[in-house]
Amino acid sequence: MSAKNRTMSVSIKDIAKVAGVSHSTVSRALSDSPLVSAETKARIQSLAREMGYSPDAQARSLVMGRTYTIGVVVTTITDPFIAEVVQGIESTAYDHGYTVILASSNSEPEREIAAVEMLQSKRVDGVIVASSRVGALYREHLDRLAVPIVLVNSHSEQSGPYTFSINVDNRHGAYLATDHLIRLGHRCIAYVAGPADHSDDLERLAGYRQALIQAHIAFDQVLVVSGTGRANGGERALSQLMALDEPPTAVFCYNDMTAIGLLHAARQVGLLVPEELAVVGFDDIPFAAYFRPPLTTIAQPKPQMGRQAMEMVLALMADGALGSGAVSNVVVQGQLIVRESSGRLFRPLKRLFQRNHLT
Repeated sequence: MSAKNRTMSVSIKDIAKVAGVSHSTVSRALSDSPLVSAETKARIQSLAREMGYSPDAQARSLVMGRTYTIGVVVTTITDPFIAEVVQGIESTAYDHGYTVILASSNSEPEREIAAVEMLQSKRVDGVIVASSRVGALYREHLDRLAVPIVLVNSHSEQSGPYTFSINVDNRHGAYLATDHLIRLGHRCIAYVAGPADHSDDLERLAGYRQALIQAHIAFDQVLVVSGTGRANGGERALSQLMALDEPPTAVFCYNDMTAIGLLHAARQVGLLVPEELAVVGFDDIPFAAYFRPPLTTIAQPKPQMGRQAMEMVLALMADGALGSGAVSNVVVQGQLIVRESSGRLFRPLKRLFQRNHLT
């Protein structure tokens, strides 16, 4: 093909003429339709590349009734947990010819609703909400998009005709974490909570209490301290816990970022981990294995959850899938990852740490 012809726009009609097939066959082959034989598909796709065919995204959108974009709403992109989930979403979207529009709200209500409105203006084909309050607070706005919506660890009490979810079993994961500490011999175990308006925090608190009850250990509200889901919450929590008349010998944290903040504060004041205080987190973010000491935690299958969320959106976009029962809510199990921060069998000894280190 001459250089002059290569500069001209190549259409499906041009490819069909050279290939000696119909326009619809070329269109199906380029969209990887199973209605076209593998041999014909390969020949047409090779010919399209040779002729320099470049699909017109706007025209394709009009013909197919789709924009081939997926909106992803997150609370913050700085959270390592979110980053791994989004990685799974993005790689799966790319494999299926979709692009991702990422919107971060930074936990600000005004920005969260602005993100939803922006996605509506972009006419996205589907929405994935990852660990954000959008699913809980702005469900009616999401429903108005009239597109498939999948919530990843983003809880909503309301139901909607287009909305499904994939969540880790928070209660079970918290039970595993607390039971691990109990099996090590701990009887005074604290819980550093997450954001108060997150349902996953309530579920993790319930799992913590369940493990205590089964071990015949009385639940003590004073051992539950508030956190933020970030490192600063863990730092503040350590001061509160060590100021108690009977400080805990072990702590289960809402997430790894909280645990890392608590471990940092412990090192600052000379508190030995795990000799004086065992610590367990939740999420298994990449930093968890490299912190000192390496953090025992509950691993969530983060990239897999992202991939599965995207696959759910694709399934919901299939003709007739919405309302057919073809897709249902998914709950995945976390896994206990034991590292050095929880230590070995605990034997109550005279504590080396003095509370006046904090004053």
